[in-house]
Amino acid sequence: MSCLNSYFSTAEAISLLFYPYAEVVLHDLKSGLIAAIYNNFSKRKIGDESLLEDIENYNEFPNVFPVYLKTNWDGRKIKSISSTLRDQKGKAIGLLCINLDLSKWDELHHFLGSWLNNASQPQPAELFKDDWREKINSYVSDYLARLGITLKLLNKEKKKALVLALHKEGAFKAKNAANYIADVLDLSRATIYNYLKVNDHD
Repeated sequence: MSCLNSYFSTAEAISLLFYPYAEVVLHDLKSGLIAAIYNNFSKRKIGDESLLEDIENYNEFPNVFPVYLKTNWDGRKIKSISSTLRDQKGKAIGLLCINLDLSKWDELHHFLGSWLNNASQPQPAELFKDDWREKINSYVSDYLARLGITLKLLNKEKKKALVLALHKEGAFKAKNAANYIADVLDLSRATIYNYLKVNDHD
């Protein structure tokens, strides 16, 4: 039983209040895994590695981290905030992360443009420093921007080119990266490995 069980209902309540715009994730600092995820739109799963930077003392985490911006797998901009969860003795046991999808507000009202551009700081260095998912998301987003196309409109050949580009950038070195990329591009792992295999023989 996770020591974070008492926080599950709070996380779920937040996700329900802001549904469908907010994803809420609980990270277990002891195991280094995702303990719970509500309104999942980041294609992560319970039991996935949190990808937190190795830190000797999580107790030094601030109670609340500054707001930061991220890129989702489909290119949507996400505004995130993380708070440290502690036990009765004040020991850090988890992180509660709220990821807010900005796309609808940005499209319809520019969602207080000055607030979006000026209030956010870069993602804290001590949080998710080695988050390969975020790096893949950013690469895919930049790749699509260069082509002037959306992920949904990628044809077979362009998906293959993107897979090869990701491979060249070293994206497949991370554990489970192939599964994640396959999920994002709506391809099977077999198709991805076939693209890579054929390219090796070219």
